Amino acid sequence: MQLGQQNVGLKVEAGSKEEAIRMAGKLLVESGHIQPGYIDSMMAREATANTFLGNGIAIPHGMPKDRELILKTGISVVQLPHGVEWNPGERVHLVVGIAAKSDEHLQILTNLTHVLDDSVTVERLTHTDNPQEIIERLTRGSAGDTGNGGRNGGGNGAANGAAAETDFDQFVDLTVPGHAGLHARPATAFVGLAKTFEADVRVRYGQQVVNGKSLMSLLKLGVEQGQTIRVMAQGADAAEALRSLQAAVEAGLEEDDDEQPAELNLGPKLELESQGLVGVAASGGIAIAPLYRYQRGRLEFAETSPAPDQEPDRLRQAIRQAGAELSNLRSTANQRSRTQAAVFEAHQELLADPELLEGALGKLQGDRSAAWAWQQTYEERAQVLAALPDPTLAARAADVRDVGRRVLRYLADRAEAGPNLPNHPVILLADELAPSDTSTFDPARIQGFCTAGGGPTSHTAIIARSLNIPAVVGAGEAILALTDGTQAILDGSSGKLYVNPSQADLEKARAVQGEEQAARNVEQQARFAPALTTDGHRIEVVANIGSPEEAIQAVNAGGEGVGLLRTEFLFLGRDQAPSEAEQQQALEQMGHALNGLPLIVRTLDIGGDKAVPYLHMAQEENPFLGVRGIRLCLRQPELFEPQLRAIYEAARTSYLRIMFPMIATLEDLRAAKAFAESVRLTVNGPPVEIGIMVEVPSAVLLADEFATEVDFFSIGTNDLTQYLLAMDRGHPALAQQADGLHPAVLRAIAKTVKAAKAAGKWVGVCGGVASEPLGALILAGLGVAELSVSIPSIPTVKAALRQRSLDQMQRLAQRALSCATAAEVRRL
Repeated sequence: MQLGQQNVGLKVEAGSKEEAIRMAGKLLVESGHIQPGYIDSMMAREATANTFLGNGIAIPHGMPKDRELILKTGISVVQLPHGVEWNPGERVHLVVGIAAKSDEHLQILTNLTHVLDDSVTVERLTHTDNPQEIIERLTRGSAGDTGNGGRNGGGNGAANGAAAETDFDQFVDLTVPGHAGLHARPATAFVGLAKTFEADVRVRYGQQVVNGKSLMSLLKLGVEQGQTIRVMAQGADAAEALRSLQAAVEAGLEEDDDEQPAELNLGPKLELESQGLVGVAASGGIAIAPLYRYQRGRLEFAETSPAPDQEPDRLRQAIRQAGAELSNLRSTANQRSRTQAAVFEAHQELLADPELLEGALGKLQGDRSAAWAWQQTYEERAQVLAALPDPTLAARAADVRDVGRRVLRYLADRAEAGPNLPNHPVILLADELAPSDTSTFDPARIQGFCTAGGGPTSHTAIIARSLNIPAVVGAGEAILALTDGTQAILDGSSGKLYVNPSQADLEKARAVQGEEQAARNVEQQARFAPALTTDGHRIEVVANIGSPEEAIQAVNAGGEGVGLLRTEFLFLGRDQAPSEAEQQQALEQMGHALNGLPLIVRTLDIGGDKAVPYLHMAQEENPFLGVRGIRLCLRQPELFEPQLRAIYEAARTSYLRIMFPMIATLEDLRAAKAFAESVRLTVNGPPVEIGIMVEVPSAVLLADEFATEVDFFSIGTNDLTQYLLAMDRGHPALAQQADGLHPAVLRAIAKTVKAAKAAGKWVGVCGGVASEPLGALILAGLGVAELSVSIPSIPTVKAALRQRSLDQMQRLAQRALSCATAAEVRRL
């Protein structure tokens, strides 16, 4: 391939990366190498790949699907003496535009890589006035370079048994597949994977041996398709590194976009032509129905009372009536769902808050009415909550207003009847929905709902999930202007509402609905079968629970045990801490329901973010960084000791494990273990396996040390995500960014698994990511042994795991680790 002076632009100024790429493309157009449309393809490539090689050099090129726009293979060079910012922190001075119809350009790329670590040469080429100097440097190679040795027959020396002093004892000989050998994209994938291991990795090609964790060194080898390389590793995890690298090379190292390994099918996807209104996914599933605006009945009352001395009694009576109503709602809800019942338990606790009553009584000055005083008081409290920076707490403002309105109905002079819901299926639209509203919905009629405000951690969203009603929240005020009766499609999984969809889109949505229902039926029938991959590897699928009733539900759903028991349910919504006997009875009840299956008991995980008056906890500016979890328990042994005594007593008849939350330091772990052991000796209890939650960055960074002192790890991806990314994953404005599948989180999980395996320990994941099929597959591929998921997700997660081989999931996991964003991971 010839590189002529007409393809070199000297002393060029570019204001942006896009301008520089278009200049390189223009040279290729003018020299007859590409059609003008290929320039747009070069820009599109930048959105999916980083073409910055290093040391001031970038190689923009187009998408594989647009090769028909290439007239003949060629390259162009744009010299930028003052440089241009390519990516944050990366400045480019030489832009080498590539139009590759076949592989004639590979020798030039090989030569180019030889100058990547030669700053003097790059500086000279950046400022030269002679285009021929650039041409010669890219076409002739450099004196003494051995980059072509493999091409000329030296490539199989390692395979024939020749080994130099630089070789390691552990190695594997591999043939490089693909149509272009180890060029930039597959080499980047190789290096990214190699860096996930502690072991030193080297690559031999002919007589050359280079660092396998150095992209520039690997590119320098100039390895072509079909050539043999020797991959060597030395260190504690050398064998594992070689296995993973061998699998990656044999799989093609992500050759080209149109030659990726086949996408793993996670079930039907809804891809419509219509533009959807975008909110935040709150409850998965698809609803197809006309829209209906939900409006509560108005409550009217006077600000003053003709008999002010009677108002305090009226207020107390209204609170008692509302309390009785909540008690009945809780009892009814408990028969359907423990999740719903827990919401109304929380409402009972809000209503019993003495400050709420005292605040309202304090406003009964002069002739003010009880209705006015109560409404002013609960709205003030709600506004304070809504203004809190923590979104989970802010979401509780809706609960305060819900409780407040329940009392206000008994005080109002006139209360309009609630909305008359139609007797046919609808998708509800509302500004916000209260838990009281959602709990009364009949899924046969309320096919789904979409709210302007609210967040995915609200009690309304939680109830929607328990009822399997598709829901989208935080969709904005625009939805409130939509007309009743308008046909719509609601996709609760992607967080979109499609209004007036085309007939073709309706047919697609109905087809996906049918596929989902058929898949759910099959999953339910197979829910008790183990999650065995197609190549015989087993992943345990267990449940996250928060009550004795849910232990039975977990077993009936196919759960193989409990990976997370949230013991907080025993401590919330009451005036004093539960007794040891009460805790022991609850644990024994759950152990009996599990009938020998393991039950991991997380010790009390309460902090300043939860209202527990009898704990007398100081108000904290940031409760998520304060005294919570194990920190609280070590400071209040009167809470910790009875819980541990109950656990050890229950362990006499059940398979229990102990898990400490919020472990950030070795000192905390050792103190908790010592305290637990002293309690065990006191009650003469049986030995119990002890693990920790990995949910803060320090636990990840110290995983090697922690692994020697615990029996297992359980990764809480919800908290780990928010602490790693410094954003609450439940925040309605940040939910789509605070994604548990972010590469930063996945790399933290990979590091934790690696440390555990080195110590012979196992790792589970009990965060929300484990409950979604894509997350489950990636986690299994990273080496996670146990997935603790929400009860409704057990059959679905098991089904997803059964449809793949461990090798497929490992390749998927490695691809996910090499991604740069959560969006890239989800596109896998």
